[in-house]
Amino acid sequence: MALCHASRLTCRCLGRGLSPQPMLLSSLPGWDCSQTTGRRAAKWRKDKDGEDCRQPASSWEERLADAATPLWRLPYQEQLQVKYERQKEVLQTLTSRLEELGGDVQRPGGLCCPLRPVVPSPIINGYRNKSTFSVNQGPDGNPKTVGLYVGTGRARNIVCVRADHVKNVPLKHKQVAQCYEEFIRRSPLDSCLLFHEGGHWQELVVRTSSHGHAMAIVTFHPQELGQEALAAQKALLKEFFTCGPGADCALTSLYFQESTMTRCSHQQSPFQLLHGEPHIFEDMLGLKFRISPDAFFQVNTSGAAGLYRAVRELSQADGDTVLLDVCCGTGTIGLSLARHVSKVIGIEIVEKAIEDARWNAAFNGISNCEFHSGKAEAVLPELLSSWEDARPLVAVVNPSRAGIHYRVVRAIRSCRAIRRLLYISCKPEGEAMRNFLELCCPPDPGKKLQGEPFAPVLAVPFDMFPHTAHCELVLLLTR
Repeated sequence: MALCHASRLTCRCLGRGLSPQPMLLSSLPGWDCSQTTGRRAAKWRKDKDGEDCRQPASSWEERLADAATPLWRLPYQEQLQVKYERQKEVLQTLTSRLEELGGDVQRPGGLCCPLRPVVPSPIINGYRNKSTFSVNQGPDGNPKTVGLYVGTGRARNIVCVRADHVKNVPLKHKQVAQCYEEFIRRSPLDSCLLFHEGGHWQELVVRTSSHGHAMAIVTFHPQELGQEALAAQKALLKEFFTCGPGADCALTSLYFQESTMTRCSHQQSPFQLLHGEPHIFEDMLGLKFRISPDAFFQVNTSGAAGLYRAVRELSQADGDTVLLDVCCGTGTIGLSLARHVSKVIGIEIVEKAIEDARWNAAFNGISNCEFHSGKAEAVLPELLSSWEDARPLVAVVNPSRAGIHYRVVRAIRSCRAIRRLLYISCKPEGEAMRNFLELCCPPDPGKKLQGEPFAPVLAVPFDMFPHTAHCELVLLLTR
């Protein structure tokens, strides 16, 4: 009865555009209205600066900024130079490793291929369109602090610090995170710090677009709660962000996911839409893209536009080319090149992202694309084993930091039609390095690496992550 009553009041509140009354938030069971943002919040701030604090707030904020954005103190041109030197080290490592494997390595300037200067980001501050906030103990000991981690698990000194002063996180993301923190601090339910120790409230993901759209995804560990209790918590969350203090965030979408593990896909535990639209939308290169809660989309939208223009240039694709887009996400790369090629074939493990890609193609009037849902190591070998198309085949690979599966490498090497390959990596010194070596090493029957090896031709770094040490590297491989 309380749930129904709250729902009717919420609808009247939204329909009339009225300010919510305090009784709304107390109308649902298990809501602690004593923890308001007035005197209680002021007292918390006083405590936060008092003697009980292990370190002043300003010091914690600087420590977080140093951890999340270690280059933030440097002028931007110096940041680009630091990143250039790191990409040079990556190529030096690749060069020496290929020589050890007996590869025929060209060494222009001491590297296996030329390295262009780092392409700067059009936007330097607040560029992220997606932020993930953790819930854990803050500097003041409050276990319901929403922010980013400082410290390491190995040293057992992890502290969750608000991201208020982190330069790459936009204001909208910080606003939603602050409201979520206010919400869980009012809730009588504990935050879930360790799964086996109980608790419920977990991380928050915020996604935004240049349209002003904002999507919030709250992760919740159900523990032993029944369906009625879960429904009550979802109703509280929805009411807070539609009629309560969180209404100022003006969310386009509010999602809730029951998760019993660190990360859950939609297939493992569906994203439940509590409020608003199921998707947000973004414009890029004259196209409109639909984005689902867990779909991959480059975190720096303006930087991605330049990246995709370069991919088109480096691919040398023309009207006869078939473009193979491996790990295609919502189809952004393939769709941005679709009007310049004969056909696009995209592969992506996230089913919802493939649904987005197909919708994006249809909405933008693009009919020469086909998208396959599934693991690349399962889909690609079958697709390429019977490849008989005489048209030029160019591959673009844009995997996560885990790189591509060994079977994907073997399938690409064994397909004679692929003469040109663009590998895009946000961490080329990591698992991508293994992929580079597998693609470029001499044939190795013992490892079933057949086919003519690729050779690095050009490396183009893009600064998709200003203030951080990371860089997106596009490595052009040919054979």
